[in-house]
Amino acid sequence: MPTYEFRCRSCGDTFEVQRTMAASADPALCPIGHEDTVKLLNTVGMTGRAGAPTPSGGGGCCGGGCCG
Repeated sequence: MPTYEFRCRSCGDTFEVQRTMAASADPALCPIGHEDTVKLLNTVGMTGRAGAPTPSGGGGCCGGGCCG
């Protein structure tokens, strides 16, 4: 089940909520009970390209191991 991160605008607390993707836009109460919360953008897994080739050959400046 996905985990979504929220921040409370009233007290500034940041907290996580596990819920289904279908409920991802539902409001969340902070642990103290405040209702004024905002869902934060989670950037984990959002870098790079799907299917991008991985470098091989031992590294180096050109990725092929030809440099010293």
